Amino acid sequence: MITSLAIILMPLLLTSIALLVVGSQIEDAETQFGFPNNSSFIYTIENYSRITEEVLEKVRQQIAEDSSRMEDKAYLDEISESLADKSSYIIVRKNGSLYYTGNHTAAKKIFSALPDYGSEIDSPEAGYYYNDIKKLVKEVDFRFTDGSEGSFFIVTRVSSLLSQRTLYHMALAFILVLILTSVLLTQWLQHGIFTPINQMNKAMQQIAEGNLEYMLTTEEKGEVGELYRNYEDMRLRLKESLDEKFEHEAKNRELISNISHDLKTPITAVKGYVEGIMDGVADTPEKMDKYIKTIYNKANDMDRLINELTMYSGIDNNRIPYNFRRINVAEYFGDCVEEVGLDLESKNIQLNYEDLVDPSVQIIADPEQLKRVINNIIGNSVKYIDKEKGVIDIRILDEVDSIRVEIEDNGKGIAAKDLPNIFERFYRTDASRNSAQGGSGIGLSIVKKIIEDHGGYIWATSKEHEGTCLHFVVRKYN
Repeated sequence: MITSLAIILMPLLLTSIALLVVGSQIEDAETQFGFPNNSSFIYTIENYSRITEEVLEKVRQQIAEDSSRMEDKAYLDEISESLADKSSYIIVRKNGSLYYTGNHTAAKKIFSALPDYGSEIDSPEAGYYYNDIKKLVKEVDFRFTDGSEGSFFIVTRVSSLLSQRTLYHMALAFILVLILTSVLLTQWLQHGIFTPINQMNKAMQQIAEGNLEYMLTTEEKGEVGELYRNYEDMRLRLKESLDEKFEHEAKNRELISNISHDLKTPITAVKGYVEGIMDGVADTPEKMDKYIKTIYNKANDMDRLINELTMYSGIDNNRIPYNFRRINVAEYFGDCVEEVGLDLESKNIQLNYEDLVDPSVQIIADPEQLKRVINNIIGNSVKYIDKEKGVIDIRILDEVDSIRVEIEDNGKGIAAKDLPNIFERFYRTDASRNSAQGGSGIGLSIVKKIIEDHGGYIWATSKEHEGTCLHFVVRKYN
């Protein structure tokens, strides 16, 4: 809008200024050319007389040499022709009557106002200016051969000369306006449009070459400033997206490495026990039963790892299947504790369960996914219990509008520096990177995702060498 208005208004403004200047010259023509305008018939001396002074001087000389030629109309016609291109004509008066003129129509209008015989001005540059009709009159008196009074007048149309001069000035003014407008608009466009576009083009080339560190900032407002800011927003988003991509790829590589490492251990064990069976090492029913149970357990470990990988893929694509329904808290967690209790008992781990919630309290949850949360947390606790007698406590607490579940163990605990990161995908403490404990590093990230999708939140507290407690909150069904 500003550019369009400038293109329209700037030439008009400059042209108006030029016209005012030229107009002031026209209004002050009398002052510029030395003609006062305080009366209709004035005597003055002006440089404007140069226009006809040469012809007038020749006429004076001719009168001085031979005034009879002033009666020769052929001679007078010759003078009239020489003045035609000077916007002038002549009048010859004899005894108050018109004797000759080069322009009869114009002569009739001014003839009665011409000065009387004997009014000739002594100065060669003098003349009479008629302000009302814009005529400059110069006079030379002489005597006809018969003694009659004669006057020779040169009448110059000042308005015509002013018009020619005005046209010249206006043409020059228009040219200057166009040049000045072109220069100003070119500089404006160069600074306001072409330079920013060139900078933007350079910045986009940097983006195309993969350089997302090339910043493009400006204090400009309007379209150009908004374009720069949009570029900077785009650059930052691309950079963030690329950083996330690199991080994601690094985590995927880490996941593959972790899964490969964790699968290798049970596969190696399975192969070893199968070879033992094939070689006849399991030569008693007891040994055979032990080998088969070990193979079964290792297969379950592999199945768990594969399920975690499948779940991770669902988290990554936001495709975790949920089947929400109303669940009675007391009944649901009672069944879960009973189920996991048998497994923990076989591992010599004591399970304590405490339900402090009203038996009628319900929540909206997916039973299968919530069970995955409990199993992942307890499985994690089992891996890190380093005491001879392991203990896991499960407590269900009432939080007015929510229930809080606490699962606490007496394991080795988590270092303070690791505690804020345990819910990140693929994060594992150094102590967990051994084949005995395994772990893909995504179990707790799955737990966090499921709890958050239920509208709750989860956190952990821990003391090294004493144990860890996982807390998660789920809203009640009202």
